[in-house]
Amino acid sequence: MLMKQVKISGYNRSLELTIEKLIYGGDGLARLPADEKGRGKAAFVPFTLTGERVEAAVREEKPGFVRAQLSRIVQASAERIDARCPYFQRCGGCHYQHAGHSPQLKIKADILKENLRRVAKMEWISELKVHASPPWNYRNRTRLQIRGGADFLLGYLKSGSNEVVGVEECPISSPLLNRAIAALWKLGREGKIAAEIREIELFADHDDQRLKLELYGDPRDRKSRIHAGEVLMEALRPALPEVVSAHVFVQTAGADRGGALSVAHEPDWSWGEDFSYRTKARPLRVSGGSFFQVNRFLVDELVETVTRGRSGDVALDLYAGVGLFTAALGQSFRHIVAVESSQSSVRDLQYNSPENVKVVRSTVDEYLEAKSGKIRLDLVVADPPRAGLGDRVVRGLVKLGAARLIYVSCDPATLARDLGSLVAGGYRVEQMHLMDLFPQTYHIETVVELVR
Repeated sequence: MLMKQVKISGYNRSLELTIEKLIYGGDGLARLPADEKGRGKAAFVPFTLTGERVEAAVREEKPGFVRAQLSRIVQASAERIDARCPYFQRCGGCHYQHAGHSPQLKIKADILKENLRRVAKMEWISELKVHASPPWNYRNRTRLQIRGGADFLLGYLKSGSNEVVGVEECPISSPLLNRAIAALWKLGREGKIAAEIREIELFADHDDQRLKLELYGDPRDRKSRIHAGEVLMEALRPALPEVVSAHVFVQTAGADRGGALSVAHEPDWSWGEDFSYRTKARPLRVSGGSFFQVNRFLVDELVETVTRGRSGDVALDLYAGVGLFTAALGQSFRHIVAVESSQSSVRDLQYNSPENVKVVRSTVDEYLEAKSGKIRLDLVVADPPRAGLGDRVVRGLVKLGAARLIYVSCDPATLARDLGSLVAGGYRVEQMHLMDLFPQTYHIETVVELVR
């Protein structure tokens, strides 16, 4: 609802709005006044809460909506709190620090259910099991932008921008990651981090005692980026003895949907020995370039939610990564097929898998197309990237006809899209879990069990 009648024209115009609800992506949704064309445009305002009256300045206008920047809280929600991090609203990493942890969980549950209603036409009235995480220092992995050389800067990209916000402490990252951030700032100020290094990913092990570094460098000169990595490691190791391995990758010019620059999967240079991340099922080697879950408090709970009580003859683990679910399934199924396309992850998957696992390097859609009707399964686990399964994979899963399908999703919109197709193909949603892997952010992790 609009609180003041304001003519909508021109950049930076000020509006007073009432926030109707929060939507996926972190924004609050309000409405401009209705006009001769009908219902008023949607207005998206970040860092707001449901029911709040706010003043906001328009920053972008499209035919069907406007984006606005919060200027002032006119009437605050009772759930609004002071943010813990001094970089909040400038750094693009967090979106909900202005709300307590319990309200954040309710926000995410409401957004998930709304996506199911709107996209999948599914009204979820059964229990949504919420698995809460400690809200701070939970990340075992973080990726930072570096601007090396004389004007050193280390931090995160401002939301929707290529501008780097300098960050010297990150309260959602583990203590070891924060010690590494402090050590990098010291070296940068001393001029010991070259401009050829563009990004750095820090990854801490299960007990936050050992650290792996991935450095992403200038694509124009392989020799110079390797040299920059070697110089950085020589300076960093005495200051941060927890570092046990490092890899230098080329940073390519293409950008993914999140705005981060993509990288080659094979390192130009490596030092040290990558650690194994201990889980309840077994230790898992995670090499440079391989993906692993970021919440150090919920890794085992996520695995148990996906695999507990599952047993049988044959299971299929799709988008298997380094084998987080494969290792646990190997204890209760006679035979497991694990499918992964990333070269570095496949090597780790092979290393981490018990003898009753067959590792297949393939895209999931190509594997399902080749195996349709040729394999009988008791269980399928699918943990796709943010883009979800998609029509081709859903059709392949429906043709396989496994009795149970566990879908691990990191995006409620693509989850809802895929669930609608799976239900139309004969599956029924039996249980749903909200995994709190990303406190303070809008990201939502869901585990859904389907049966037929």
